[in-house]
Amino acid sequence: MKRIVVLFSGQGTNLENIARKLHNKELLIAKAITNNPDAKGIERAKGFGIPVTILDHRRFQSREAFDRALVQEIREVDPDLVVLAGFMRILTPIFTTAIPNAINIHPSLLPCFKGLKAIERSFYSDMKVAGVTVHWVSEELDGGRIIDQACFYKDQKSLEEFEAAIHALEYELYPKVISRLLATKAPGTSQPE
Repeated sequence: MKRIVVLFSGQGTNLENIARKLHNKELLIAKAITNNPDAKGIERAKGFGIPVTILDHRRFQSREAFDRALVQEIREVDPDLVVLAGFMRILTPIFTTAIPNAINIHPSLLPCFKGLKAIERSFYSDMKVAGVTVHWVSEELDGGRIIDQACFYKDQKSLEEFEAAIHALEYELYPKVISRLLATKAPGTSQPE
């Protein structure tokens, strides 16, 4: 069975969705790692029997020191794929060079609205469509090669309705992409073409 590591920082709703749909069925979430000791996702992961490692980024001298510890934690599991699910850290080349098989989901149609507050910026923009993007993690924030996208027409009346539509699309797309990548990934490779 293929193994993944999930990185998260907050609520852990994408982690929970992946666990509910794929864990112990198509794959094993071998470990979940958070940089936030107060993350609500910790309890969500434990509810599925997923081991959780807490690496509080505030206890490290630098981003690079944190990334070195993160890479070490990931390598202990030797996963087929590393899945960022609401992991709110800008990763350095220490991570991106050592872990080439990492993907992220971003709540906008990249390359539009990279970085923070993507949902709000997309909602208030003049764009007629909105959506989510799954991409490979690279040294450029939200700039890795796009794997897949999904979109919808913007007809929500409020930011709250819009945000709910974005999350519903994330919950639909991310598990499908993870399954597809693991099915096509040859052993010993990182990013399938």
